[in-house]
Amino acid sequence: MPSMKLRQEVLRAARRIVVKLGTALVTRDGGALDTGQIARLVRQMVELRKRGCEITIVSSGAIGAGMGLVGMKSRPRDVAKLQALAATGQAALMQMYERAFRRYGLHAAQLLLTRSDVDNRIRYLNIRNTLANLHELNAVPIVNENDPVAVEEIRFGENDVLSALVANLVEADALIILTVVDGLLADGKLVELVDRVDEGVFSLVDGNRSELGSGGMMTKLEAMRMVTDAGAIAAIANGRTPDVLPRLLDGQRLGTVFVPACRRMSARDRWIRMVARPVGTVRIDAGAVKALVAGKKSLLPIGVVEVTGRFERGDVVQVVGPDGRELARGLVNYSAQELGLIKGLRSNKIAQALGAAPYEEAVHRDNLVLTGERGAV
Repeated sequence: MPSMKLRQEVLRAARRIVVKLGTALVTRDGGALDTGQIARLVRQMVELRKRGCEITIVSSGAIGAGMGLVGMKSRPRDVAKLQALAATGQAALMQMYERAFRRYGLHAAQLLLTRSDVDNRIRYLNIRNTLANLHELNAVPIVNENDPVAVEEIRFGENDVLSALVANLVEADALIILTVVDGLLADGKLVELVDRVDEGVFSLVDGNRSELGSGGMMTKLEAMRMVTDAGAIAAIANGRTPDVLPRLLDGQRLGTVFVPACRRMSARDRWIRMVARPVGTVRIDAGAVKALVAGKKSLLPIGVVEVTGRFERGDVVQVVGPDGRELARGLVNYSAQELGLIKGLRSNKIAQALGAAPYEEAVHRDNLVLTGERGAV
């Protein structure tokens, strides 16, 4: 689909939108919050709400705001100091959003998340329900990573990734990442349209990142890939461009737009494939690979050749082929110990090995998502 047609037909039709605001966008030099910039962005989002759009914000800036409050000029490397700065700055950041939205009769609602919150299916669904109810209450959800308590094992790594996870969580029509550059550049020129986020697109990035923020264009592209693979449109644009949000949604030529996959994934498949981190690996033989790729087939124990990791029934596992490359992810019907005992067996032999056979499948086809070419199968 040509660039202008995509903007006019797909972006203009978007109603459920996640907007990610970067640290460099919402702070001034030195880290202090930029009240004027935040007010301008809030006004634009209020305008979109009046058009019938549902807006969820993922906002960076807590650490930068904390630096500004305590007079720190450069971002520290010490994790404890970063966590303390985040705790200090988060309060100021939310106060700023609350004041800005209150002018329009709205409230800002804070959600602080860690990686383990979205890995856990029950908590993930609770977050989804909370977001839905906040919109019904005319509150604008503002999501950030819970930096003061997050350690490496439970971090998202960057708010660009968090914004993609939130977009998939709410089944957004569009993810818009606003930063301080015009979009993806190639040889100094703006790339207006990306058909697919592949290795060629990643090779355009030089790895630079802002001084205050933790990410860069590489993580933004990863976020674009996660969202477009799920079937939603995505864009990167300069948040300092006047009225950038309503103009983007009007179909104007701003920023870089990323084309969505043809098939839109269900919320459940998004969680299995893109959100929950696998806690184990199941290696399968060539016959099982062929069966899974050929159609919507369940993974049977007879096709399993090796089980690694420690997992329980209902956990997400990674399914790999004989060469070790990932083929799929799914919710496993047996624990690692049980699957280790029945691997290579026909389904009618499960009861003999385990004393009972609650399932014929190691992973049922309804809980299995292929992770190869663009989207689930």
